[in-house]
Amino acid sequence: MSRRRGIMSGQFKEELAKELGFYDTVQKEGWGGIRSRDAGNMVKRAIEIAEEQLVLQQNERK
Repeated sequence: MSRRRGIMSGQFKEELAKELGFYDTVQKEGWGGIRSRDAGNMVKRAIEIAEEQLVLQQNERK
């Protein structure tokens, strides 16, 4: 079975985990130790950041 390569960099995931308050779990147990809710919140926040960046890029082109 092949492993998928993640889209988010390790550094970005760590920053999100710190922002969302579960980085200590990641340090102690690895990414497999986080709750599915935390993983979902991390993806949700990553999407929000991507959308914000897209709006900024579109505004710069105007």
